[in-house]
Amino acid sequence: MSKTPSLYLFVPADRPERYSGAIASGADAVIIDLEDAVTPDRKQEARTSLCAELNAATVTAIPVLVRINGIGTPWHSDDLAAVSDLFATGRIAGIVLPKAEAVTDIETIRAGLDRDAEIIALVETAAGLARADEIARAADRIAFGSIDFAADLCCEHSREALLLARSRLVIAARVAGKPAPVDGVTRSTRDEAEIEQDARYGASLGLKAKLLIHPAQIAPARRGLAPTEAELAWSQRILAGIGDGSAVMIDGQMVDAPVIARARQIRDDHKWTSNRQT
Repeated sequence: MSKTPSLYLFVPADRPERYSGAIASGADAVIIDLEDAVTPDRKQEARTSLCAELNAATVTAIPVLVRINGIGTPWHSDDLAAVSDLFATGRIAGIVLPKAEAVTDIETIRAGLDRDAEIIALVETAAGLARADEIARAADRIAFGSIDFAADLCCEHSREALLLARSRLVIAARVAGKPAPVDGVTRSTRDEAEIEQDARYGASLGLKAKLLIHPAQIAPARRGLAPTEAELAWSQRILAGIGDGSAVMIDGQMVDAPVIARARQIRDDHKWTSNRQT
């Protein structure tokens, strides 16, 4: 697991009193949301609150990003100008771009920001998925807006219906040499078993990070992203038994370079998630 953030917690931009709590929640990064979490009549107020609060705050210990309104919306230009100023003063690490559908979307954002700003592109439509390879190359990381995607396709928001899309994003990120994609939100904020299972399912496909909508989701999601005890025990047996690294038989199975590589990935994932829990 790359040491990039694994858990991104959304907080509504028009609730500035929640910013500090979100930053101290134990998430790896916070996304202050100007888009879906804010109704149209409160967009300007939310943007004003965002700028005032972050400019008055000290630089945070974890990355803070802003989800702006999408290209083509009435609020996009003002959002981009505001976040550009916040990035220039070191208040935010970058932005989340909703409904990314083309490289030109990313290039437009880059033109309005410092080149070092992180851009996470949310793939939320069929058009975005169709251009996943180019979007993954242009952005710093891609994320899956699963609920919006299901609505765009008029399909069920289920693992079976969204399997192809999730796998497609994992492959696009890998080919582009970018961090593993960020999986979409779990709608339940109270069912810890569901949250953990969703995170584990995404991780099993290669989505090694997750979007969260409530601090109560942090602990179960982190458990879901971590290797299971059985996986960790297996990796320890493999790594203890490989000797000089040549092919050997362990537990009655041939262990060669790809198996050893997987065992090392599990070991590293365990170290990363354990460090984040402490």
